[in-house]
Amino acid sequence: MFDSIRNHKKYLMGFLLILIIPSFVLFGVQGFNESDQRGAVVATVDGQEITQREWDQAHQAESQRLREAMPTLDVKLLDSEEARYATLERLVRQRVLAVAAQKLSLYTSDQRLARDLQENEVIASLRRPDGTLDVEAYRQLVGRQGMSPEMFEAQVRADLSQRQVSQGIQGSGFATEGLAKVSLDAFFEQREVRVARFAASEFAARVTLTDADIETFYTSNPALFQSQEQADVEYLVLDTATLQKSITLAEADVRAYYDQNATRLSGNEERRASHILLTLSPDASAADKDAVREKAATLLAQVKAAPQTFAEVAKANSQDPGSAASGGDLDFFARGAMVKAFEEAVFALPKGGISDLVETEFGFHIIQLTDIKVPEPRSFESMRAEIEADLKKQQAQKQFADTAEAFSNLVYEQGDNLTAAAERFKLELQTVKGFTRQPQPGAGPLANERLLNAIFAADSIDKKRNTEAIETASGQLVSARIVNYSPARTQPLTEVQAQVRQRLLAQRAAELARETGEKQLAAWKSGTDANGLTAALVVSRDNSQGLNGAVLNAALSADPKQLPAWVGVNLADQGYTIVKVDKVLPRQPRDAQALAQEVQQYSQWWSSAESMAYYDTLKERFKVRIKVPAPKPAALPAS
Repeated sequence: MFDSIRNHKKYLMGFLLILIIPSFVLFGVQGFNESDQRGAVVATVDGQEITQREWDQAHQAESQRLREAMPTLDVKLLDSEEARYATLERLVRQRVLAVAAQKLSLYTSDQRLARDLQENEVIASLRRPDGTLDVEAYRQLVGRQGMSPEMFEAQVRADLSQRQVSQGIQGSGFATEGLAKVSLDAFFEQREVRVARFAASEFAARVTLTDADIETFYTSNPALFQSQEQADVEYLVLDTATLQKSITLAEADVRAYYDQNATRLSGNEERRASHILLTLSPDASAADKDAVREKAATLLAQVKAAPQTFAEVAKANSQDPGSAASGGDLDFFARGAMVKAFEEAVFALPKGGISDLVETEFGFHIIQLTDIKVPEPRSFESMRAEIEADLKKQQAQKQFADTAEAFSNLVYEQGDNLTAAAERFKLELQTVKGFTRQPQPGAGPLANERLLNAIFAADSIDKKRNTEAIETASGQLVSARIVNYSPARTQPLTEVQAQVRQRLLAQRAAELARETGEKQLAAWKSGTDANGLTAALVVSRDNSQGLNGAVLNAALSADPKQLPAWVGVNLADQGYTIVKVDKVLPRQPRDAQALAQEVQQYSQWWSSAESMAYYDTLKERFKVRIKVPAPKPAALPAS
């Protein structure tokens, strides 16, 4: 065969060229390169591809978000097949909703986007005492997610548009009290049961193990006895908190800062306003809009002629359900609490003044300013600590910005040690021994996923080089290096013999408990006296009486038409349990308040179910194909 290929290689090469050249003509070299870089297609939505690279990036971003929100989270959970597949499903759902929003022409206005960003608690925390946004902190916040502010705001706008797709379904769902009661009564049905437990621990004394048994189990299960790879790591942290400690402030600078900012630092001016709102649908015609404007103009003329009647006119005409009953009163608020056009009108009015018509995304407003609250100026001494902290923070941020690039360059240029960077920037060289890819709680910046990957990269392990300076939090750079490294290995039997024996003993005891339980179940099913069962227990889904979840599920799943029913439940290393179901009992009556809460909860479940059904319809409509097999669910105890 190989001789034939060798003898005819000219013809073979010509044939291959015929196949390959048209491909380059059609797609070009760049197309092949881009396809290779983007990776395999893992899913399609409405003909649009989702690639392996996009999936990996989405999962990395999701993992980073979860790690920042929950620093003690076990990273093994994020690396599991189930977690990765869940990310892919979320990515597919986003694409489905994005396509649906586009085809349904659902759009998020600038005003709606602004209101959502104003309501975001994380972004609100970045506001300065004068109410203005710390733009640099905002840029750093979104930068940690790999985005610019423009990209982040575009994503929020897309999310809001996509949310409209399902809100119409989920927001309109409801369930009647009768339907909820029938369903909940069935779900929370009670059963009278008796139980016999065969705990694996009670059979341990019956198990005899030989040295040969232990050695066979050890050689058959090497993965159970592996030690994790470990490293002794040293690292440097350059952050604003460290820099603040070394800053000394001049008294004149502190006093000058107070003189320039006393009004702002004393607090924000607040204004109290009332309004009359005539709402306007976003898709209203020009004629409808003119009609609403004309009515609003009539009301405006009325309250300007008699300002003291504003509250009465608001009660009678305002379409704001939150304030109409109180005469349109909105209480005190500061800048940033209202949409831009409304806020500008309020802060431009004198006390008692009435605005002209103000148009917002909600409709037409007539606004009356009823009060102004200006905070009392605070003394220098009462504000000294606050001012010093503010100044130190500002100077530390400036120092960090000035030194971040130099720090990054130095740990790269002198990549075989961190001592030079520690001395130059007066940083403490910190060390940790026995560090693993699954850091323990309290690992601080070393728990950052990007830094972990860099520490355990091949170059870091083999050459003991510094990692690049990695931003692990806002205003924080970290570089680390491995000093000593121990790869993962299977521990010798002599080191883990006790552990091997314990595992094998537990396995054999569980097998013995299962065998004994199965024999006893067969005997009782055949009519033998049921001695050894517990006293009767009344169980339900909301009252397990201490039963294991698998045992409770088996008891509630037994056929009520064939009572008494016998069920055996294999609980793996915990042993075996037999359940005898004697009676089916109705649910206990509920008081009116509890029933109302249950109906509300059931309505939410029903709405969620309808929303999922609608999503399934969209998946079918847009021909969703996930080309990666779903991970197999963990095996449940056999019954």
